[in-house]
Amino acid sequence: MARLRGFVWLAAGLVVAALAGIVAYVALSTAAPTEGDQRAVSAPSVSVVVAAQEVKVRSLLTADDLELKKVPVDAVPETAVREMEDAVGTITMVRLYPGEIILDKRLVDPDVLAADGRTAVLVNDDQVLMAFPAGDLMSRLNVLKPGDHIDLLLTRSLPKDVLITSGGPDEASAADEGSEPTTFSLLQNVVVAQIMGQGDDGGATAFLFTVDPQDALLLKYVKDTGGTMDVVLRAPGVEGEFDLIPVDLEYFINYNRVSPEGEP
Repeated sequence: MARLRGFVWLAAGLVVAALAGIVAYVALSTAAPTEGDQRAVSAPSVSVVVAAQEVKVRSLLTADDLELKKVPVDAVPETAVREMEDAVGTITMVRLYPGEIILDKRLVDPDVLAADGRTAVLVNDDQVLMAFPAGDLMSRLNVLKPGDHIDLLLTRSLPKDVLITSGGPDEASAADEGSEPTTFSLLQNVVVAQIMGQGDDGGATAFLFTVDPQDALLLKYVKDTGGTMDVVLRAPGVEGEFDLIPVDLEYFINYNRVSPEGEP
């Protein structure tokens, strides 16, 4: 009888021990995720700039292309961009995908002249990049900066009876001989992509323009055939077309109300 009671107490002890083990396991199982969640919540995070949408390579970034996102500190690359203003207005050197952290080494500032002169130049699909000699007074004075909008004014000798339009010479009369200087607006609202070199006088030696391919041919024709070119700078934000009348001797005489002999 004593032996039987011993077995009963042993079995009861085992059952109690088993129940205690089960209770402890359940308690630990439910507590572990909670502690993990608390660690995740308490982990330090920082805001970084990410792509809000897909962006093509060599695109000018705008505020619509970007957004701020909180990420764990240990997941942030060393060169990650932290402020929106540090990325807006820069040019992408790689394709960006939604949610991708923006790295400053993959961006280039279009206002900073690169060693090769073209890294930060933004060229649209319907444009070409062209170098043009900088020999006018405005260029020598170092007034112009990349991103400026300018007009190109040209003076060259034309046959006296050439019909002039606001864009330049249209057709010539073969009946009249001789020529006279005429000044007209060759191209308007041209964007200065970069200013290259430095001459003996400290001024620029060449401009880089982003222009329509047909305008590039026109500039090459002028460069190869001569004429005097001057650059005028537009006010910020002014990009419309000016309605200009070419200036020749007849216009000059009428404007100043003098006779060809110089009498009033």
